[in-house]
Amino acid sequence: MLVSAKEMLNKAREGKYAVGHFNTNNLEWTKAILVTAQECNSPVIIGVSEGAGKYMAGYTTVVAMVKAMINELNITVPVALHLDHGSYEGAKQVIEAGFSSVMFDGSHYGIEENIEKTKEIVALANAKGLSVEAEVGSIGGEEDGVVGAGEVADANECKMISNLGVDILAAGIGNIHGKYPENWQGLNFEALSAIKDAVGDMPLVLHGGTGIPEDMIKKAISLGVAKINVNTECQLTFAEATRKYIEAGKDLQGKGFDPRKLLGPGFEAIKATVKEKMELFGSVNKA
Repeated sequence: MLVSAKEMLNKAREGKYAVGHFNTNNLEWTKAILVTAQECNSPVIIGVSEGAGKYMAGYTTVVAMVKAMINELNITVPVALHLDHGSYEGAKQVIEAGFSSVMFDGSHYGIEENIEKTKEIVALANAKGLSVEAEVGSIGGEEDGVVGAGEVADANECKMISNLGVDILAAGIGNIHGKYPENWQGLNFEALSAIKDAVGDMPLVLHGGTGIPEDMIKKAISLGVAKINVNTECQLTFAEATRKYIEAGKDLQGKGFDPRKLLGPGFEAIKATVKEKMELFGSVNKA
């Protein structure tokens, strides 16, 4: 069954580790994430962007697929199905579709409108037992059409949003989506410390987990980060494994590639990436 992310993230914050949030785009990615979480005995959050949800035929299809896989694969670790960077309308749609967690990203609104819309999403989600993630200070870069300027969140605004009943807070601290440029200045730990002081025990989220050095990841966890999002690294490893398989030409039999064999190397690459991140985040054997 699917569970809210609230309990697993509170436990992670208390235990000084982070739960991995891994975005999915298809059946193979979903299966790889679930199987690896079970092998690592780690709680896991499966993230779905609005674009990925549309690609996979809609949110109810995604819910049905993930629930069926949990049953068929005998997955016993806690699994949350989470909307990533949801719009106001998208957040309401996944609440009705059966997701167990939702992110409403109101960071591109002024603080007053962000508060107003977040309050409504919290009320709708709480009525169905979903966990809610909110965002203050947009995350830099672009992910599935969602563009952020890379702001550093204001600690006072973080406090205002955290007081609305949200369970998890994403705050911009210099992190970006996609690959980090060579001139990246690193995470702003002074800002993170101020945000932690402002919001108290609320679990914090680090978006843009691909490419952040290990020492920064561990320091962020020590300062209250309990959820780390990974997407770009999965995309890169999946694409590279698939490219190598195609270039090797081992599956050409006069009728093209067998799609199950074609996607197999990418499936294994996703598994390896997820396992590596779970070990780094410290969530192995924490289910």
